[in-house]
Amino acid sequence: MLKYGRPYIIFMPKMWMIRAGEGAHLIDDFLENGIVAMGWDELGDLSGKKKSDIKRLMKEKYGEYSRGKIAISSGQLVRFLFEINIGDYVITYQPSTRTYHIGKVSGEYEYDSKRVEYRHVRKVEWVGAVSRDLLSVSTKNSLGAISALFLVPDEAKTEILAILEGKKQVSEEDREEIEEIKEDMEERSREFVKDRIMALNWEQMQELVAGLLRAMGYKTIVSPRGSDRGKDVVASPDGLGLEEPRIVVEVKHRNGQMGSHEIRSFVGALRQGNKGLYVSTGGFSKEARYEAERSNIPITLVDIDLLLRLIIQYYDDFDIETRGLLPLVKIYWPA
Repeated sequence: MLKYGRPYIIFMPKMWMIRAGEGAHLIDDFLENGIVAMGWDELGDLSGKKKSDIKRLMKEKYGEYSRGKIAISSGQLVRFLFEINIGDYVITYQPSTRTYHIGKVSGEYEYDSKRVEYRHVRKVEWVGAVSRDLLSVSTKNSLGAISALFLVPDEAKTEILAILEGKKQVSEEDREEIEEIKEDMEERSREFVKDRIMALNWEQMQELVAGLLRAMGYKTIVSPRGSDRGKDVVASPDGLGLEEPRIVVEVKHRNGQMGSHEIRSFVGALRQGNKGLYVSTGGFSKEARYEAERSNIPITLVDIDLLLRLIIQYYDDFDIETRGLLPLVKIYWPA
C-alpha cells in the first residue's frame, strides 16, 4: 500500500499461546497482575542479550537438559523476547473453567527479580475470554500443543477474535472432523510405537516376541545367545515343547526384506507337527509370502505392522519384563 507516495507495510498482530505454568497454577497471577511470564529463572536478566546468548546460557545453567530440550526451551524464550511484539495477542488457558483468556501485549520484556518464579515477564492488557465449548474442533486441536509458548494459526486466531467480538456463533462439533483428528493421532501413535520397536536390539526383539507369545497364553523357551538362529523361540502349552501346538519361531530384526530362500530354509528345519512363526521387522518379499503359503507345514509370517497389531491387542496381558522392553500408555478418546 502507498502512504504519501511511499510504500508501507501493515503489520497484522499475531496470536501467541502462553501457558500459565504447569497445570495453569499461575493463571490468577497472570490475570490479576496483567502479565504473561516464562520460567528458566536461573538464566537471570536477559535484557540486552542476543538470540545466540540465550542458547549458550541455557546450556550453561541447565546442563542436565538433553540437546533437544535445550533447543526447544531456548527457542521458546527467543520468541518471548524477540518475536512477540507490542500489540500482538496472547491467549492462555484456564482448565478449571475451560476458558481461554485473550489479551494484547502492552510492554517489552522485563526481568522481575521480586517474583518467586517465572521472572521473565511481558505486560498484557486482558481484553476478554472465550469458552472452549464455543470453539470449533480444528481450533481446539490447534490449541492443544503442550509447548509453553507457540504461535496460534491464523485461522484459529480469526475464529477466536470473532467469537470474542460476538460476530460468530459456532455450531455443534463436526463429528467427521473429530474422526479425522482421531485417525491422524492413531496413525502417528502407531508409527511412534514402530519406531520404538525398531530401536530395540536383536536380543530385546527376541524377548519381545517371546513375551507376546506368553501374553497369548503360551509358555516359551528362548534360545541362548550364540545358538542356532533358526529356532530363536519355542512356544507351547507346557513350555517344554511336548504338547501341541509346538510353535517354532525365527526372529529377523533388520531393515531388509526376507526372500523365498530364507523361508525355504526355515521350513526345511521344521519337523512334522511343528508350526512355524517367522518374524521379520523388515518385511517379506512377494516370493517369500508365496513360499509360506505353499508350505505343507503351517507358517505364519509376521511383519512390523502385524507385530504392532498383536502387541496392541495383547499388551494388557504382557508381563513386567516385556512391558519394560516397550513401555506404552493408553490414551482415552471420547466415544
